Amino acid sequence: MRGVRLAAGLFALGLGLASCGSDTAEPGGGGTSGAPAPSSIKVGLAYDIGGRGDQSFNDSAARGLDKAKAELGIEFTELEAAQGETDPQKEDRLRQLAESGHNIIIAVGFAYETSLSAAAADYPDVKFAIIDSEAPAADNVANLVFAEEQGSFLVGVVAGLKSKAGNVGFIGGVNTPLIQKFEVGFEQGVKAVKPDATVQVKYLTQPPDFTGFNDPAKGETSANGMLDAGADVVYAAAGGSGSGAFKAAKAKGALGIGVDSDQYNLPALADVKDVIITSMVKQVDVAVFDIIKSVKDNQFAKGKKVYDLAAGGVSFSTSGGKIDDIVAQVEEYKTKITSGEITVKATK
Repeated sequence: MRGVRLAAGLFALGLGLASCGSDTAEPGGGGTSGAPAPSSIKVGLAYDIGGRGDQSFNDSAARGLDKAKAELGIEFTELEAAQGETDPQKEDRLRQLAESGHNIIIAVGFAYETSLSAAAADYPDVKFAIIDSEAPAADNVANLVFAEEQGSFLVGVVAGLKSKAGNVGFIGGVNTPLIQKFEVGFEQGVKAVKPDATVQVKYLTQPPDFTGFNDPAKGETSANGMLDAGADVVYAAAGGSGSGAFKAAKAKGALGIGVDSDQYNLPALADVKDVIITSMVKQVDVAVFDIIKSVKDNQFAKGKKVYDLAAGGVSFSTSGGKIDDIVAQVEEYKTKITSGEITVKATK
């Protein structure tokens, strides 16, 4: 059955490439005299649910891919996970990319860890990288992970300082150890500046249901519940579902905090940007670009690489000027974390 699925997948992939001509998502227009020289590197990028255009996690990865296209001249193929798919289906997606001559295959999200382990074992000459998972350990696998708890601490400080009610909310897309890092860091930041604050917590779905990362209606419903219970700031670590939380915040005169990308600046969120006071920016684009460049430069390194606050892997945004009055205070906490004066816990 795997052979049948793989053959069908390769046929579909071939049709997709033929119909596209060049690869998807040309950044900024090509064909200019300043374009980089063609590269021998072919990159396969497998998105999590929501794909390019999710306004969050996947879009950050896409920016890294676009930068590699513009600066390194690589070729690339993008494939996307579907709602409710199985590990074998994810594995076949990675195998399609390996079979079609990609030098480096990047899996966006911990949901790929089982399928990537299996695929990487059968293609030792292909380099693999996975975002947000340490599980697949092999000579041809790089594990790109982030200190989400540190970045979430900083936006927690923002929430605590900006909340007039002393009541804030955290919405997680799916209740997994990864998203729990966001929750735990956020609560520590809130309590650092407002020890008596209430932090409401809601997860949209439980594994193996990962639709919580792409369900704006659930995000809106959960945010409404928190706001009705007294919250005046809501942090949504829920991918595409966050747009619903921002919609609820705008309707009720509350504030929102974005995640992964600087969501204030995303065109698709223009209608709700006025409530987004900051975002916990997770530099997936930097990790994607770095790993592609390492393969191009023949410097691929297996194993775990941590993108923490000190390395610039996580940060907080200031777009829109809504937290200008407290940036200095947030920066003080950033310095305390990077210096080791404050240690942010990643688990409860």
